[in-house]
Amino acid sequence: MIARFHFPAAIAAAATAAARSGSDEIELPEALAHHALRVLRLRDGEQIVLFDGQGGEYSARLQVDGRRCRARLEPPCAVERESPLQLVLVQALAAGEKMDWVIQKAVELGVNAIVPVQAERSVLRLSGERAAKRLAHWQQVVISACEQSGRNRIPTVAAVRPLNEWLNDWRSEQPRPPAYVLAPGAGAMLGSGSAPAGPVYLLIGPEGGWSEAELQALTAAGCEVASLGPRVLRTETAGLAALTVLQARWGDFSAAGADATDATDATDVTGASIHVHGNQQSATTRESR
Repeated sequence: MIARFHFPAAIAAAATAAARSGSDEIELPEALAHHALRVLRLRDGEQIVLFDGQGGEYSARLQVDGRRCRARLEPPCAVERESPLQLVLVQALAAGEKMDWVIQKAVELGVNAIVPVQAERSVLRLSGERAAKRLAHWQQVVISACEQSGRNRIPTVAAVRPLNEWLNDWRSEQPRPPAYVLAPGAGAMLGSGSAPAGPVYLLIGPEGGWSEAELQALTAAGCEVASLGPRVLRTETAGLAALTVLQARWGDFSAAGADATDATDATDVTGASIHVHGNQQSATTRESR
């Protein structure tokens, strides 16, 4: 498999700047070059793929000269691998490495954005500098997952915020997008309704599930309670299962959705109407307890 790398600037702009100086090569950042040469052990002349998160990708050839590492670009390829279904995962903070796992796999499954929220029963508590460091780490998890999965658009991870702040923002959106709270024993099965016209929000609770007060607030605000079946799922399982169900029902895990992906331009599926953070993306699903 050809190695893929995220280039942390606009590739077209870097190529234009290089051309002005008479070169057809762009300089690779130190971290990217280190990963390519020291970690993956790639050699001079090997083919790689570069993407900058703005859509499309570039095939390129490594040009190694001592300590310097450059890439000779081929013409850009406009390929996109985004689902026609805009999915936003609102995930209550989970302890240990569970958040990393959820974020990585959610990106692989095609989520457009992830909104971490502080819930009453969240074991993990983040604020201030610690929250900022964790957010930067999660964004790197997203980038790595895009490199691995072939995505050329980078999903957003919103800043950690209390659940009630997310709920207030979601209630103010017009038109208000559908939001699903997964709960054991709920009457309706997730994905049983008609396909949404815009983004879909999934809200997943922490290890202990949502409190009764939180559930009441969510349902009173208009979030729909849905089930994934008779079994109780962990927080790190529930969101990924729900994303899979919706992709199979309305997204590109179905034949119709895959056809829509092939026919849709990338600018139509990047979730421009999805709000992150205080402008956040919202999603609703709860962990089965």
